[in-house]
Amino acid sequence: MDILSYMGPRARLADKALVSAVKALPFVHPPLRAAMLYTLRAGGKRIRSVLLGASYELFGGRYRDVLPAACALEMVHTYSLVHDDLPAMDDDDLRRGKPACHKVFGEAGAILAGDALLTSAFTVLAGDAIRYGVPLPAGRVLKAAAILAARAGASGMVAGQSADLEAEGFLSKKGAPGARAARLLGYIHLHKTADLIAASLEMGAALAGASGREYRALSGFGLKLGLVFQAADDILDVVGDKRKLGKSGSDARNKKLTYTSLYGVEGARRRLRSLAAQAKSKLRPFGRRAGVFYALTDFFAERDR
Repeated sequence: MDILSYMGPRARLADKALVSAVKALPFVHPPLRAAMLYTLRAGGKRIRSVLLGASYELFGGRYRDVLPAACALEMVHTYSLVHDDLPAMDDDDLRRGKPACHKVFGEAGAILAGDALLTSAFTVLAGDAIRYGVPLPAGRVLKAAAILAARAGASGMVAGQSADLEAEGFLSKKGAPGARAARLLGYIHLHKTADLIAASLEMGAALAGASGREYRALSGFGLKLGLVFQAADDILDVVGDKRKLGKSGSDARNKKLTYTSLYGVEGARRRLRSLAAQAKSKLRPFGRRAGVFYALTDFFAERDR
């Protein structure tokens, strides 16, 4: 399967829908709208929206029907990147090859842009059920909103970011135990990255009305896939081409706890291969129907940017 040919058209649909969604928000202060659009137009593969669509399509739906949900997911993800780049967080100047939001709009402008993207995401998602009611029943949209809030909030992505900041310099502390470092790393990556990847699959399944068994299988796959993505990201931060990555690679500078800092590059690669196999094992209930997810797992594991 040519996974790039699958992802490309869906990513472009998400790009257009994101810009339209933000432009349609009423009463937005112009500088704030400009900062929101700047971050959304910076590009990206729209992996999470593609995953949400693929999950929904697994049950016979059409990607276009879940574009509002896909936009909400990407808005939450983009807010997290805007805030991650701030001087108080990772202090990165580049994002996707362009100046980070706070370098263009100032720290206060970037904080507000992130706040607006996060909260407006739920306006976009809920508005689909309020305005239309068809083809997505309001109950399913509500479940998708609950998933996104839980996976992005204090028990999910934000918890991972908090632990990530606390763990800076952990390995340089005298007598830092390896077992504790491994547990902390697992917590960080599970929440900071994997939770939102899992939300992508879970939201698509919820919107499609999947059975409990199908939902759990996709959720388990999403969590493992998120760890695959993060393991590859940690490796690329060390050995990747920074021009392709479009970011400066701040993990080493900030003394981050990562797969590579804890296990070395080769150890991280072994873990990446193991995680990819574990992710694929979660897809067995779907048989051949899950072909796109197998291809996406390989793409995540083998990507160079």
